[in-house]
Amino acid sequence: AAGTVPRRRASASDMGRGLPLLLLPLALLAAPAPAEGGTAAAEDVQIEVLHLPEACSPKSKKGDLLNAHYDGFLASDGSKFYCSRTQNEGHPKWFVLGVGQVIKGLDIAMMNMCPGEKRKVTIPPSLAYGQQGYAQGKIPPNATLIFEIELYAVNKGPRSVEAFNQIDKDGDKKLSELEISQYLKEEFARDGKKRHPSAHDEILADIFKKNDHDRDGFISAKEYNVYQHDEL
Repeated sequence: AAGTVPRRRASASDMGRGLPLLLLPLALLAAPAPAEGGTAAAEDVQIEVLHLPEACSPKSKKGDLLNAHYDGFLASDGSKFYCSRTQNEGHPKWFVLGVGQVIKGLDIAMMNMCPGEKRKVTIPPSLAYGQQGYAQGKIPPNATLIFEIELYAVNKGPRSVEAFNQIDKDGDKKLSELEISQYLKEEFARDGKKRHPSAHDEILADIFKKNDHDRDGFISAKEYNVYQHDEL
């Protein structure tokens, strides 16, 4: 499996595909959120910068759409439990930062990161899979995880106020599938990165699956801002 999310899981069957772009490759990286009130949550993510480009812009922030490769290891014995380069024909993975599409520790570890930067991060169990572990991903209970991450792209994510207003072409304060589809096409064309052919449809499907709560075919300003990135 690849690509679930803390509290917000998506499966291949949900989208009718083998590897949903934002989620399936992250199945091993997404886990149920730790139990509320746990004291272990005070533990920190340790970040070691392995490579920092001279030109470090833009830096990643909550709500950005990131493209990255990563390897995951168990800190206990150094064994590798995940390698993104062996998934989805080796394409880097896309996900929105800071909204729970990956485990909490990775959302923290990849903040303020720039394209071309490489990091080695150590994530405590409280910010990963906690006491329950993740058997399907061969991650035991109370496992500290190490990830080596290489970030390729930082794009404006589809969740900022500015992005909402850009997407909402008719100004009706709700986003149609056509409006979001056009926005994604424009963003992809702007950065010129090579992407898996299914990227557009998978991101679009994922956005509606997670945010069109009343299933009316539109994403309202309230639905769009469910993660409280900014005030709309």
